[in-house]
Amino acid sequence: MSVPLFVLANKIGIGGTYFAVIIAHLTFAIPFTVWMMRGFFLAIPRSLDEAAQLDGCSMFGAFFRIVLPLTTGGLAATAIFCFINSWNEFLFALILTGKSTATLPVAVPNLMTPIGTFWGQICAVGTVTVIPVLVLAFIVQKYMIVGMTGGALAGE
Repeated sequence: MSVPLFVLANKIGIGGTYFAVIIAHLTFAIPFTVWMMRGFFLAIPRSLDEAAQLDGCSMFGAFFRIVLPLTTGGLAATAIFCFINSWNEFLFALILTGKSTATLPVAVPNLMTPIGTFWGQICAVGTVTVIPVLVLAFIVQKYMIVGMTGGALAGE
């Protein structure tokens, strides 16, 4: 699938840009997100939505005030999966970017040359690559725990 994307990006004139990588990531992240979130939305009883509408909420109000807060755990898990998948993606970034627009996973192999391997720089890039994922995981961790334990108190 990378060859047709490469040809299409060059024909459109966006080859070697970040925009091409963003579009390629979205074509895979959006279906994955819909598939993951579908299970979380199906787990919420329809009666909660109907009760909110009977109490005066609009359809969108019931969604944003009732359903969406109940799926925060699913949103957090899906966000982490999508972010890690996009952050570490190598193939599309290799095919669709140029030297000036290379992402971190594409830039690391350039530190291994016939002259030698720059281990210090590789370790530094590895550390810089891991930090955003850890920060996002710590931020979203609270919502994941709330989402996983939210239904545990239903029997009391």
